[in-house]
Amino acid sequence: MTSYADPSAQASTRPVFFQGLRDGAPFLLVVSPFAMLFGVVATEAGLTVYEALVYSIAVIAGASQFASLQLLRDGAPVVVALVSALAVNLRMAMYSASLTPYLGDAPLWKRAVAAYFLVDQSYACSIVAFEKHREWSTAQRMAYFFGVILPICPMWYAMTVVGALVGSAIPPELALDFALPITFIAMVSPMLLTKAQMMAAGVAILLALVFAGLPYNLGLLIAALAGMMTGAALEKRLEDRS
Repeated sequence: MTSYADPSAQASTRPVFFQGLRDGAPFLLVVSPFAMLFGVVATEAGLTVYEALVYSIAVIAGASQFASLQLLRDGAPVVVALVSALAVNLRMAMYSASLTPYLGDAPLWKRAVAAYFLVDQSYACSIVAFEKHREWSTAQRMAYFFGVILPICPMWYAMTVVGALVGSAIPPELALDFALPITFIAMVSPMLLTKAQMMAAGVAILLALVFAGLPYNLGLLIAALAGMMTGAALEKRLEDRS
């Protein structure tokens, strides 16, 4: 494997970085309105523009930000808000495990930065590119990863501020909340390739609907855990058979 100290490896990361930049750019179409919507919701919940920005920087996970903010706004205990946010973000642990074989040899500080910027978009683009280009070195893979997040994460922060500044001036008919479900559908659907993955998604969807009435988003926690357990059990059974 090409090392980080190899000058030729460093030089070869530039085209890969720009490829990641191109692959990440289309996500601006959904990241921008989604971040703006969070800024609006945050100010309506009583946060200042600065607090809304800090919220986005600290959490940098749209679904978790909305879930935790809504719970806190409804007077839920902080522990419940934190658990719900962690439940929504349980997929990040799976993302991390999936990318470790490709990025595990990178320097610790780069892995730490990549862990912070591990979002749905960076994972979806990276895992596809890494599997397609298995000849890439670790340095090239890391360059691609950072290329993907470059247009996405700064825009997330910026549009949070815009939404917080504009506030209720955004007309409701724009329906900015369309961004979240469309983003997840577009990213998750192509990755449901195996029976275990499809079964996990099906169980999670069904239970999320069944337990939608539970307080504090507990239904989402139950659905997420049940979906992961179902997928893992089915995958193990299929492996044992083969």
